[in-house]
Amino acid sequence: MSEFIQKKARPEIFNLKPYVPGKPIEEVQRELGIDDIIKLASNENPLGPSPLGKKAFSEVVDKLHIYPDANCFKLKQKLSETLDCDPQELLVGNGSDELLKLLAETFLNPGDEIIFAQPSFAEYEFTATIMGAKSVKVPLIDFKHDLEAMLSAITPRTKMVYICNPNNPTGTIVTAQEIDSFMTRVPQDVLIVFDEAYYEYVESPVYASGVKYVKDGRNAVVLRTFSKIYGLAALRVGYGVTTPDIAAAVERVTEPFNVNTPAQVAAAAALDDKEHLEQSRKVNQAGKNYLYEEFKKLQLKYQETDANFIFVDTGKDSQEVFQRLLKQGVIIRSGDIFGYPTYIRVTVGNEKENARFIEGLKKILGA
Repeated sequence: MSEFIQKKARPEIFNLKPYVPGKPIEEVQRELGIDDIIKLASNENPLGPSPLGKKAFSEVVDKLHIYPDANCFKLKQKLSETLDCDPQELLVGNGSDELLKLLAETFLNPGDEIIFAQPSFAEYEFTATIMGAKSVKVPLIDFKHDLEAMLSAITPRTKMVYICNPNNPTGTIVTAQEIDSFMTRVPQDVLIVFDEAYYEYVESPVYASGVKYVKDGRNAVVLRTFSKIYGLAALRVGYGVTTPDIAAAVERVTEPFNVNTPAQVAAAAALDDKEHLEQSRKVNQAGKNYLYEEFKKLQLKYQETDANFIFVDTGKDSQEVFQRLLKQGVIIRSGDIFGYPTYIRVTVGNEKENARFIEGLKKILGA
């Protein structure tokens, strides 16, 4: 490291733990010379993009020389209709990742604290560290958020609490009753961020979105994405629902033209694609049921999920399982990065992908 960087770079950047993305298919092709590869690592939709979103995308390719609408007007209008909220209560970002960073830039100062479950989405810690804030990690109990312990962890320096619901990487939820109990006791001056990236996959009758607390005027933000069930991950578009005051504050630190035109029009169209949404849910549910049964046959412990991925204990070193599956052309997520060295996280794929994953896993386990 050069003397210039050591002296002039912000000290916070040396504390950053860069996000480790799922291994790209192209990288595996280059490294191993394998062409027939399936990726079950990044929770992408096996059905592909929303057909309506894809069509809308194709209709704007001749307008790529024109800057996008900086206010995302049409997408916000469509979201406001879908969510029954005012456009002033909406934020749109280059993925929900950008919105997490914007929230940190808006509210966090050096020495402030944030609270989140461990393990959960790594970007909470990343964005806080950039701002010099301290991350307070509260261990999961039975793979679920421990809201009581999170309440106890709140101090006068706490600015934000993140609730990833369903939680990534475990797929578990906190119930409506549990969140209600939490919200009645959490200090009003703490911002609660509900990360609902997998909201559309949830089937549990005891689940409730954090949107109700926004509608009640609480200091809360609900984040969602078009990258998962809508199949628009490459376009990077996410959105937030919050109070008009919070939205206006975040807009102050938002770069102009942060969401490109194809992303805006495809996302707006995808909201109307009810057929793709329902089919995605059906494929996911069928895939979960199949994988549950196969894991039972293999006598593997797994977490029932309300998302489109499953956290499963292979009983073996997760990096070994990852590497051996990789050589078979199957990309999954190793659990060691989450602090679970024998677990893997596998995305629920289509019927053929799920069967191929199980076949590869059986070879590794000697089943």
